[in-house]
Amino acid sequence: MTPDSSTGLSKPEASGKRYAYVWEFIVAPHQEREFLEAYGPSGAWSSLFRRAPGYVETLLLRDQAVPGRFLTIDRWRSAEAHDAFRASFHAEYEALDRACEALTQHEASLGAYWELVEPAA
Repeated sequence: MTPDSSTGLSKPEASGKRYAYVWEFIVAPHQEREFLEAYGPSGAWSSLFRRAPGYVETLLLRDQAVPGRFLTIDRWRSAEAHDAFRASFHAEYEALDRACEALTQHEASLGAYWELVEPAA
């Protein structure tokens, strides 16, 4: 583990670890079908991500207790692959983000994570 200068806490080495980014959404009333079409496994977001090397998959989770609440988990082979995607597809990402803005009442990043289980080769 190496120290993180911003927090003073130790963080695990990331090299070679799968990377995941998690978002939380509260879907606007009457927009659930459109939200699922945009954020689902064959939706616009996954289609954009698939254009980049290193993309693994997006998981879409529906909260069982809170109606209209969803999480997405975007999985990448590495943080570097995700960063390269964001740099290469910045304009497309921003345009899609603006196009999907009306689908939700709330959107929040829940952060970046390393998968602790090594993927099967």
